[in-house]
Amino acid sequence: MDPLKALADAERKPYWLDSPARPEPQARLFGHTTADLVVVGGGFSGLWTALMAKERDPSLDVVLLEGRRIGWAASGRNGGFCMATLTHGLANGLERWPEEIDKLERMGVANLDEIEVTLRRYGIDCSFERTGELHVATEPWQVDALGEHLDLISDLGLDYVPLDQGQVRAEVDSPTYLGGLWERSGCAMLDPARLAWGLREACLRLGVRVHERTPVRAMDDDGTTITLRTPHGAVAARQVALGTGVFPPLLRRLKHLVVPVYDYVLMTEPLTAGRLASVGWRNRQGVGDSGNQFHYYRLTDDNRILWGGYDAVYYNGGLVRPEYEQRDETFVKLAGHFYDTFPQLAEVRFTHRWGGVIDTCSRFSAFYGQAHGGRLVYAAGYTGMGVGATRFGANVMLDLLSGKPTERTELRMVKEKPIPFPPEPVRSGVIQFTRWSIAQADQHQGRRNLWLRALDRMGLGFDS
Repeated sequence: MDPLKALADAERKPYWLDSPARPEPQARLFGHTTADLVVVGGGFSGLWTALMAKERDPSLDVVLLEGRRIGWAASGRNGGFCMATLTHGLANGLERWPEEIDKLERMGVANLDEIEVTLRRYGIDCSFERTGELHVATEPWQVDALGEHLDLISDLGLDYVPLDQGQVRAEVDSPTYLGGLWERSGCAMLDPARLAWGLREACLRLGVRVHERTPVRAMDDDGTTITLRTPHGAVAARQVALGTGVFPPLLRRLKHLVVPVYDYVLMTEPLTAGRLASVGWRNRQGVGDSGNQFHYYRLTDDNRILWGGYDAVYYNGGLVRPEYEQRDETFVKLAGHFYDTFPQLAEVRFTHRWGGVIDTCSRFSAFYGQAHGGRLVYAAGYTGMGVGATRFGANVMLDLLSGKPTERTELRMVKEKPIPFPPEPVRSGVIQFTRWSIAQADQHQGRRNLWLRALDRMGLGFDS
């Protein structure tokens, strides 16, 4: 089908948020109040922090402030891949923290296990399916790259199964596939918006005071108490946890460490039984291809295909604007790639198209820190794999607030910060040239030019 025709009736809104299950917002904050802990941001990072703070100490008075609606930003716009990795994949973790990789992989799997247990404990129905992820190769150089760490994967005890072309096509049938790896237990599929709404309900059940449509405009510190000022009130607290992602930070230092990158997604109509059978996909894995510019895709619980990725767009100046959430050039490109991958689905149309902003940092995985004498903590920079890792980050923030060293806080990954991005306008030039170089690498058998190799040596990068 012509991509323009296939997109003609697609709603310009996130599929996950376009649901009658979306709860009414909690009341705005009016007036002045106090709390033991204030959590800023109502995405996964903030929700997990508030929930686990109450689980650790039910007597704590916890307030969560969200500027818009719970889950409206990255937490409600992503692909719903809940991964065990804390390091944006094994290869990135090996490159940066090889001496910790065994511990990081173990802690990541435990974190995913604990998410599954939490969903059962609170009865959160978010279509959680621990089906794993297929990493597929669509070019010969990608086959070699997928096989690079097989020995180490075995040594670490990770549950990966290598697949040749016939085996991977028996799982999900695309003529573009040349081979793959099935990461069988390290990834779950879920509905991210329903996860956010379920975590909100669990927070409320434990006594967290949640205020939506309550942006924090300013922050004051008298040396003992931090006061967060909102349009119609304020909260004074002993401790603060920031989970605001890429949005304008309350700490000036964070603006040099994260940049906003826009990612775009399509959702198909539900597949008929015959169309689904033509693809196979009986084990319902998530799928990611192995280019530098990669696609990610998966089945929903009503057998739609979510299809996203490839274009990671940085808008010069680093602004976050609502109009950037729609980019027809990318939607048409994505639709064409979909039909190239699944020619047997040539008559399938799209019902939703949307974009969202990701907090990207130069090391591709979250970083953590403290300010105001240790009374304020933050986690940011998840770079597109935060559905699962934000729970680990929330535990790190709570550990830091406790003031007691833990296995998490002693990690080099937690103690170190990413290399800052340069200021504008240099930042825009560097990022756009890096994006061009990445595209060139994909067109030349994965060969990285001098610029990308230099960035690799410095530990810098750009990804989504």
